[in-house]
Amino acid sequence: MIEAVGLTKTYRVVQKKAGVLGALRGLYRREYREVRAVDRISFTIEPGEMVAFLGPNGAGKTTTLKMLSGLIYPTSGEARVLGFTPWQRADAFRRQFALVMGQKNQLWWDLPAADSFQLLREIYAIPPAEFRQTLAELTGLLGVETLTRQAVRELSLGERMKMELIAALLHQPRLLLLDEPTIGLDVVAQGMIQRCLRDYHTKRGVTTLLTSHYMRDVEALCDRVLVINHGRLVYDGPLARIVERFSETKLVKLQFEETAPEADELAPFGEVVRRDGPWADIKVERAQVASVLAAILDRHAVADVSVEEPPLEEVIARVFSLVISH
Repeated sequence: MIEAVGLTKTYRVVQKKAGVLGALRGLYRREYREVRAVDRISFTIEPGEMVAFLGPNGAGKTTTLKMLSGLIYPTSGEARVLGFTPWQRADAFRRQFALVMGQKNQLWWDLPAADSFQLLREIYAIPPAEFRQTLAELTGLLGVETLTRQAVRELSLGERMKMELIAALLHQPRLLLLDEPTIGLDVVAQGMIQRCLRDYHTKRGVTTLLTSHYMRDVEALCDRVLVINHGRLVYDGPLARIVERFSETKLVKLQFEETAPEADELAPFGEVVRRDGPWADIKVERAQVASVLAAILDRHAVADVSVEEPPLEEVIARVFSLVISH
């Protein structure tokens, strides 16, 4: 469905000098520096996959999506999407994918969403019966059947995002590119959109590439993760394995039969992150979990114990902090 080989995008950025004199000099002689937004990334995505595309702000995620959708040209490298070169912008290509950007609107602000949907029906030449069936399915999935005749500007942020998603799926694309689709939404709206995307994928098998800073989106939807940092791909693999690769510790949660030992008594076993009454949580090196548990159980009366992986947010933050040497 998607094949990227050595995809690169660089920009020339003006270097502005400080102060009034620097600004005046810049009028006559500008200095530039090269910014490499995406740096020779290569990956493939098979039909039907739902893949998360993660990275810190400025890592190159949105730039990559724009190249894959044909909005911008790469500086070098190649890509094939749905069998097409995206930046050639063939009409047959544009009819088979959808790009949803959480911070951009495609619906007319002062008109009801239903009017924008009708316009999209004409643009994509969707047969009327098929259009009505798809629209009913999507509004039902998202619970907005009664809101399509209301002006978009009168809708809440969550309701507007649902309408944007409906607009993107009306022509039944084979590929869905999602850039922060739940940004700014509350937990309820996030959950609704996650369920819609999951159910729609189950029914239609649409290939999905998702960028999001909300790990709930990733955990709910994706089994595979691409991680980009400083424009370069640093991880491509299963979501479950990213914890094993980038986390050096596990969280041991203990409930003692009496008050938990003092922090300095527990410190030799690992980093004490919580101590409250009979409970204590300790970060322990992955390879030492078994021996640490044996030592604690040998010295103290423990009522309950559990061993957990660290939160995904914490692991991803560690990945983001990696320094890539150029």
